[in-house]
Amino acid sequence: MTKSKIMIGVSFVLFVWSLCSFVEKKDKPTLFLIGDSTVKTGRGDGGNGQWGWGSFIADYFNLQQIDLQNKALGGTSSRTFYNNPKLWQQVLDSIQPGDYVVMQFGHNDASPIVDTLRARGTIKGNGDDYQEVKNPLLQQKEMVYSYGYYLRVFVKNIRDKGATAIICSPIPRNRWDGDKVIRSDYAIWAKEAAQQIGAFFIPLEDLIVAEYEKRGKEEVGRLFFGPKDHTHTLKAGAEVNASLIADYLEKNPEIGLNKYLKK
Repeated sequence: MTKSKIMIGVSFVLFVWSLCSFVEKKDKPTLFLIGDSTVKTGRGDGGNGQWGWGSFIADYFNLQQIDLQNKALGGTSSRTFYNNPKLWQQVLDSIQPGDYVVMQFGHNDASPIVDTLRARGTIKGNGDDYQEVKNPLLQQKEMVYSYGYYLRVFVKNIRDKGATAIICSPIPRNRWDGDKVIRSDYAIWAKEAAQQIGAFFIPLEDLIVAEYEKRGKEEVGRLFFGPKDHTHTLKAGAEVNASLIADYLEKNPEIGLNKYLKK
């Protein structure tokens, strides 16, 4: 081999090495949270007195071993979060093998499918049916699918990136029938979607309902919710919800996040 060929080879190796040095290598996984305002209210700083549980879940993790990014946005449904290129696509582009994504939607999926305000509703249930509509906000045709369908598409996207997807049922509203919390069909459909695609599932509605009914309607309303809001939690309510999720992760090591919790 001539000296010039050797020099060319060495130069190529050095060039490749220099390129690799600019690629950020993660030394720990990331836990992404996606969802609506019950996961992250506003900027996530409690500016309006309301908090999502995503603002407190980091308190339970060893952040030297795992990063946490709360990408939830108030007002979104599974449909609008998925379709907005500034939301899901940006999260998806950031996901790397070994990461985790917890999703919690449902509260806004019950909105109208076609309206001039948000156009964020999804078809009820977990089927593969769809509806072609003219989106009045985007001024274009759109195929709208079921709530469960969007959850399953999230899961598939996440798995294709080599990451772990976890579906979480939506938190219950502060609505009661006697001494029992009124439950949501979206929690059922979230569980069905997880079972259908084989994703991990956190039964958050069940966990919170058990806690609420143990405390009672008066205490829950006084401590966890504002007087005119039955959906968004105050700080104490969000903290309880976060603690219930952390406890569930600790007791269900098959999900894989228990090893990153504080000991």
